[in-house]
Amino acid sequence: MTTFKLDKQGLIPAIIKNNYNGDIIMLGYMNPDSINKTIETKQVWFYSRSRSSMWHKGATSGNYFNVISIYIDCDYDAIQITVEPTGPGCHTGNDTCFFNKIEKQFIFEPAKTDVKILEKLYQIIKDRKNSNSNKSYTVNLFKNGPKKISQKVVEEAGETAIAAVSQDKKEFINESADLIYHLLVLTAALDVDPSQIWAELEKRSK
Repeated sequence: MTTFKLDKQGLIPAIIKNNYNGDIIMLGYMNPDSINKTIETKQVWFYSRSRSSMWHKGATSGNYFNVISIYIDCDYDAIQITVEPTGPGCHTGNDTCFFNKIEKQFIFEPAKTDVKILEKLYQIIKDRKNSNSNKSYTVNLFKNGPKKISQKVVEEAGETAIAAVSQDKKEFINESADLIYHLLVLTAALDVDPSQIWAELEKRSK
């Protein structure tokens, strides 16, 4: 039996290679369940760190990764999966996610985050609320109703607190993002506009 070395989140990076031309298509993450599902179905399944759930590559786009072979590296902490894609491997429509060529030395600066990201995310969540797709994690949350969504908020709040107590900054950031996402889903489920929350915060700041 192969023993995988997982990271603190219980995940392992998976490099996806195109069997037709040898190109690297993308880098994803897998957990034990998605690895087993990939082996069982002969199609690639990943684990989404943002949605905290498995996802079947191609289930939404129709661009599946049919598995040819699976190898693990010498340290047992990374996987290479050779596949035959049924369409573009990247969500941009490119065959590979690695299409931005670096031709000069980069000066790395802190990423500039769009201050309106919460509004953008909320709008996407609202759109999912009116969707009939069975493939969307957000849609399925809405189908389960406010009670189930509230349970997820409590769960994510607990995981955020644990990360804080452990002083694991990276994990705290990931769990905080999960918490905010689920809180926005609950906000949409209750038909509350986030601007009402911002107004309350503004009032309290005075």
